Amino acid sequence: MRSHLGGRLLQVLPTILLVSILVFALQQLMPGDPAVVLAGEERGDPAVLAQIRNELWLDRSLPVQYFHWIGNVLRGDLGFSWRIRQPVAALILTKLPVTLQLAAMAFGIALCIGVPTGILSAVKRNTAWDYAANLVGLAGLSTPNFWLGIMLILLVSVKLGWLPPSGYVPLTEDWRQSLATTIMPAFVLGNAIAAILMRHTRSAMLTALDQDFVRTARAKGLNEWTVVLRHAFRNALVPVVTLGALELGTLLSGAVLTEQVFSIPGFGKLVVDAVFNRDYPVVQGVVLVTACLYILLNLLADVLYVVINPRLRDA
Repeated sequence: MRSHLGGRLLQVLPTILLVSILVFALQQLMPGDPAVVLAGEERGDPAVLAQIRNELWLDRSLPVQYFHWIGNVLRGDLGFSWRIRQPVAALILTKLPVTLQLAAMAFGIALCIGVPTGILSAVKRNTAWDYAANLVGLAGLSTPNFWLGIMLILLVSVKLGWLPPSGYVPLTEDWRQSLATTIMPAFVLGNAIAAILMRHTRSAMLTALDQDFVRTARAKGLNEWTVVLRHAFRNALVPVVTLGALELGTLLSGAVLTEQVFSIPGFGKLVVDAVFNRDYPVVQGVVLVTACLYILLNLLADVLYVVINPRLRDA
């Protein structure tokens, strides 16, 4: 167990370092000159442009810019937004709770729909239940999030008037209104992930149900659902946990289209606005934090492997 987790921990720091290099390097490929954007009406004045480039280290070589940036990051300083002159870390801390709430709700919806449906589909293979579950899964995978979001707004908000069509209210202000403003975008995001979880759960369960230990459990006279849930499902969890960690990381990276449709001020909207404004520090900070969260989620999945699979505890 220690060697397994130790090996994974040793891979984290080099991975984060590589991610930081990629984040910085790919940022330089964005078209346009941020100094020209920031200069505004004075963009034709060479002195103003030179001053802006000097203040933002844009007149240095790329390696110097990178080491200046990563040195500040290691000290906990992600820089300042070039457009609104606020610390990037403060902006991220403002948007992170929004994204975490939306991602948690969407992931909970996906788990509640996808995993039970996948189990039922595997147990009732080649029946009407199985065909219906696969049809629903295919529809979830095929439906664009932005289209589903617009349709839900038209039906639930405009026609029925049950929920607000857009906006966001923090949990700390009014938890009921907060849930009302996030339940639709969470369902839109969770719908596609539920379909993916359903198909992977079904596949893993079909493999587990064909194993000898399941036949042995049935031969002992155990209840069928005890066999399914305590024996087959536990052994089918490893690929489901892997997929779950990856999909949760995808949610944390920000569902840009969904946030735009529902006007949710999360990571997606923050990074889109920063890209349009050539606000490099914000883009770099958001992408770096998101990548670190993604890596930590994969590390958490490795820890869950050890909990689920006893054979890894002795490794």
